[in-house]
Amino acid sequence: MLAPEGRKILITLMIFTIACGITGYGLDSSLLKVFYYIFGLLFIFSINFFRDPIRIPPDGENILVSPADGKVVLVKDVTDEDVGKAIQVSIFLNIFNVHSNKMPIAGKVEKVEYKKGDFKAAFNHAASDVNEQTVVVLSHGDKKIKIRQIAGLIARRIHCYAEVGKSFKTGERFGFIMFGSRTDLIVPSDSIIHIQVGDKVKGATTIIGQIT
Repeated sequence: MLAPEGRKILITLMIFTIACGITGYGLDSSLLKVFYYIFGLLFIFSINFFRDPIRIPPDGENILVSPADGKVVLVKDVTDEDVGKAIQVSIFLNIFNVHSNKMPIAGKVEKVEYKKGDFKAAFNHAASDVNEQTVVVLSHGDKKIKIRQIAGLIARRIHCYAEVGKSFKTGERFGFIMFGSRTDLIVPSDSIIHIQVGDKVKGATTIIGQIT
């Protein structure tokens, strides 16, 4: 399955690849042949980048699943304006990871906020504070959970489909970040966290922890 966010890019690259290939070999043009291979490689890369496999979240009460594919680069105690005393789990997504974002737990959206900012490398921990990002606050019972979609050095567009008042299921798709990024999950401090820095996780399937 391919992410709908990549449809225009894929169609454009496919058209240029086919056109350069037919014209280049038809006219025996070395320049057009070069462009054929360039566009072809970009098309193959984009197919890989925009893949969006269907994920089935594990069963379990109050479990937290990963909101993104990638590598855990930070687990620390924080004080958050929406969650209060909390634990932050940061996941770095490189260009070869699946870039769709999944809801870590079932709940109702209470807040969606877009923040302009810089475009530091997503593995830089300062990115959580200064980079362009979209913040989603979810209520699960009396608990608040925050997800931050953070743009990286290359990423320049964040897609977020969460709306205030909308309810989501665990593992349900709510967004997509273009080309390398970071996703932060901020949960109440009494949550049980099962992962650690260096672990590789998959969105909607890897159990991050549990809400108590």
